[in-house]
Formats: sequence, C-alpha cells, structure tokens
Amino acid sequence: MQHLPRIKNIVFDFGGVIINIDYLRTIRSFRELGIPDFEEQYSKMKQSNLFDEFEKGLISAAEFRNRIRKISNTGLTDEQIDDAWNSILINLPEVNIRFLESLKGDYKIFLLSNTNEIHERAFTEMICRQFGEDVLKRTFDNVYFSHHLKMRKPEPGIFEYVLNENNLVADETLFVDDSFQHIEGARKIGLKTFYFETGKTLPDIFS
Repeated sequence: MQHLPRIKNIVFDFGGVIINIDYLRTIRSFRELGIPDFEEQYSKMKQSNLFDEFEKGLISAAEFRNRIRKISNTGLTDEQIDDAWNSILINLPEVNIRFLESLKGDYKIFLLSNTNEIHERAFTEMICRQFGEDVLKRTFDNVYFSHHLKMRKPEPGIFEYVLNENNLVADETLFVDDSFQHIEGARKIGLKTFYFETGKTLPDIFS
C-alpha cells in the first residue's frame, strides 16, 4: 500500500464512504407517506432546521417524529416514520471493514458522522446482525456522531473537537467525506482532504 506523505491520521465520514446509503430511498418513502416536498427539506447538499437540530441532538426522536407528523399533516405512526427515515441505510460492505483494519498499523483512524439517534440505533442493529458485534468500535480509534457532540459538519468546532481530544495535528490529518461542503469546512481549519466522489472506493484514497 502506498503511504500518504506526512499523514498520520485519517478521519472518515460514514454514510456514502463506509456504509452505503441512498437519499432517494428516503425521499421516495416519505413521498409515499404524504410528504411530496420532502426533497426540498432533506438532501445530501442541504436540509431544513428540523434535520439540523436532530443531527445536533437538540431535539429528541419523539420531537422529531411529532414535527414530521405536523409537516405531513397526517397521523403517521412512529414505526412508519422510522421505517421511512431508516430506508436511507443500505449495507456495510465487509470489504470496507477489512480495508480499514489494514490501515491501523500505519495510521490512527477515526469516524466522524452527521447522524441522529434513530439512524444510530438502526445501523448499529444492522451491523451487529451482520458482524455479530459493533465493528465500528473495534475498527476505529474513536467514533464521533454529531448528535452526541451537539454540533455537526461543516462547523469548524466539530473538527477541532476531534483534533483536540486526540492530540492530532491538522496538517498531519486527512479528512475523507462525500459532501463537498464538509470538505470545505475541514480545509478551513487546515485538514488535508479527500473528496469521496460517487463511484470511488476506499483504496482510491491511496492511488
């Protein structure tokens, strides 16, 4: 494996980089539940305050569901909302975990994801069914989810938190994400970056 010059640490995004996701599945699911303009409120590039607040852990899952019901003006059940919301999650390829494990001798590796308590519960259950354990905790030196930190990418504070807590030097740290606005946020505080475009695989980072 080609070693990245000067890089000692790699911070990975989760959705779209490590785990396969599909925003369109969620958009279609909510359309079917009576929210035809869901895409205007939630997408890869932008989202409304409701989703920002949920990903920052500023509102609970119960409040999130109640506000979805208010937006849709329907009597959706908690299960209907959760199922539609979690339909974004597809799978975690085992090859990605194997590749990440191969990095550990050369780099410290971290996970930094904008997510929320409903998604965290769903993908943790998915991963435990597939691997028999939460392999994220075993694979990464540290795992960070936005709703636990009360801030989200691309806010500078969330990157600075990860750097400071682990005594990392920005110039020696590579950040990998599939959202360009997050890449720009990381660059502003001095992180090296790799924009993980659609069709990329993890080994492409080193090519």
